[in-house]
Amino acid sequence: MDKLIPFDPTLEQVQQSNKQAGIPDINVSVTHGKLLYLLAKLKGAKNILEIGTLGGYSSIWMARALSETGKLYTLEFNPEYAKIAEQNIRQAGYQDKVEVIVGKALDTLPILEEKKLLFDLIFIDADKENYSHYLKWSLKLANSGALIIADNVVRDGKVFDETSEDVLVKGVQQFMDLLVNNPAIDSTAIQTVGVKGYDGFMIGIVK
Repeated sequence: MDKLIPFDPTLEQVQQSNKQAGIPDINVSVTHGKLLYLLAKLKGAKNILEIGTLGGYSSIWMARALSETGKLYTLEFNPEYAKIAEQNIRQAGYQDKVEVIVGKALDTLPILEEKKLLFDLIFIDADKENYSHYLKWSLKLANSGALIIADNVVRDGKVFDETSEDVLVKGVQQFMDLLVNNPAIDSTAIQTVGVKGYDGFMIGIVK
């Protein structure tokens, strides 16, 4: 991996800060973070929305892709996680580009709509039970041509098990059902295998 992505002391410090704070090690991997960065760069994203901040690791990756006037809004339910994320983001030098919004995403997303904010890239990486609701909101808040990316949509292949009683799996299945033949978005899933196990992303383009 270090042949593709050189050691980054800033991001390593974020990982260490999150670990010391007791934040679960469930953020995106280094390679997935770089993928988010590249997709944001390719899109030329000016406004980015992230649903699920955790400790701000993926936030920093995407903030690096923003232009000077770009802005990233990231939503986090846990106030302690949000506090650590803000510290990490500040230490990385992106405090002027990233705004951490604390509260349940389903409560804070309507606030973004009231402010008439629209986004070029939306990254969903939060509680899987509400993925279908997050998709509906993402479609409301997306510019035409926006990228919508959702993490953890394969879950060791369990998403294909129609008999699963796992609430996380069922949440992703409902999310995927909403995508099928959805006239508002063209989408696909990309399976990944790496340090985070066997999982994958959904990537879609809003029409």
